[in-house]
Amino acid sequence: MNIFIMILFAVLMAGYYIISSPSQYIEKHDTQYAVTMSDLRTIAQCATAVHNAQINGTEFQDTCVEEYGVQSKFICLDNKFKVTACDGAKNKKPTANFLVTATGALDNNSHNKIMEILEQNYAEAGTFGLIQENKIMSGGTTSKPTVPAAIVDEMGLTDGQLVYLTQYETPDVGDIIAPTAEINIICPPGSAKTYRFGRWQCIAYNIKTNCAGDTIWDSDAMQCVPDESRKPLCADKQTAIIVDDVWECIDPFLEKQCPGNMIARLNYNTLEWECVVDPAKTPITKKCEKVVRKAIYGGAGTTLRVPHTSCTDCEQEVVDEDTCESKCVPDVTKITSAECYPSWATECSGRGRAFYFGFPNAAYAASVPELQGIEIPFDAMHSQNRRFNCLDCGLGEIDMEKSHPPYTAVCK
Repeated sequence: MNIFIMILFAVLMAGYYIISSPSQYIEKHDTQYAVTMSDLRTIAQCATAVHNAQINGTEFQDTCVEEYGVQSKFICLDNKFKVTACDGAKNKKPTANFLVTATGALDNNSHNKIMEILEQNYAEAGTFGLIQENKIMSGGTTSKPTVPAAIVDEMGLTDGQLVYLTQYETPDVGDIIAPTAEINIICPPGSAKTYRFGRWQCIAYNIKTNCAGDTIWDSDAMQCVPDESRKPLCADKQTAIIVDDVWECIDPFLEKQCPGNMIARLNYNTLEWECVVDPAKTPITKKCEKVVRKAIYGGAGTTLRVPHTSCTDCEQEVVDEDTCESKCVPDVTKITSAECYPSWATECSGRGRAFYFGFPNAAYAASVPELQGIEIPFDAMHSQNRRFNCLDCGLGEIDMEKSHPPYTAVCK
């Protein structure tokens, strides 16, 4: 029997230890008080910011003004403490002048908490506090300034509102008031001079690094601009434009009527339509009865045709009518053709990809008018296959200063 009692006692003690052990409890933190205090502190800060801005002759524009119903007004009283014009009625200077700022009425449960905030942060404000029975209850002081009845009626003040009351003097007629000297501050790079909370401050730029679509951030212009490295190669008679931050190839809209044997063509430099001779209706006159075709030599990997009877699927043949010699030059309109570039041309885009043509030798490149004065890379990274290729820089970027896609492309 004694053994049974001892075992029962041991079980009960173990259960008591497990249940009452501090390690078995997870302390629950109540953050509602902190949230409420933070919201009330924001209301007080918004009211003081509006009030200070009015004193300095500026306007505080923030969403908190509308959210918390903050209103601010200059109110002037005559010798009978009635509302009068602040500029003086009948050449009589107002007896008392006030700047009054008030928020919307606070919840009754928040009055004690707002008084804590007033005592902690605005103990020396004097006339900033919670209005109760037309008296301003300030934090950290026993004084209770009375708000004139005319101001209460003019502003429609009720108990539970935060009120900031400032009295000022009106100068006599003829007095000259010197303008307040503006504090000139110099902001460091990456920040802007901004007037906030009644004084000038240096506010850091909100650097925008994520731009939508085919746009990229321009640190000089401080805005998103079209990314030229993503500009697609469009078909003949099409042009690439930015539509909703994305490059699109569009057909030109015909806006010009041309006479017979002429067609309308969009000049992409001036973006104006002009009439040119229709090549389909112009008789082709050949000066050369026999075209001279020469061999194109190059390094390893060059597409060689000796003599070349035709150009590659990425080239077009050009005949010099003075010498009757033929040459092959890159044809950018063929890049969207599957015979020239088997993959999708739009896949070769972005910061780290760009098209280039596999030039077989320097003499070939020198014969292309668009490449005058441009350095052509001849290295292991660039093929000499006389076709359009996609240069992939991996994690790197295309060097747009040294690249001229789709003819040349160089990685940084």
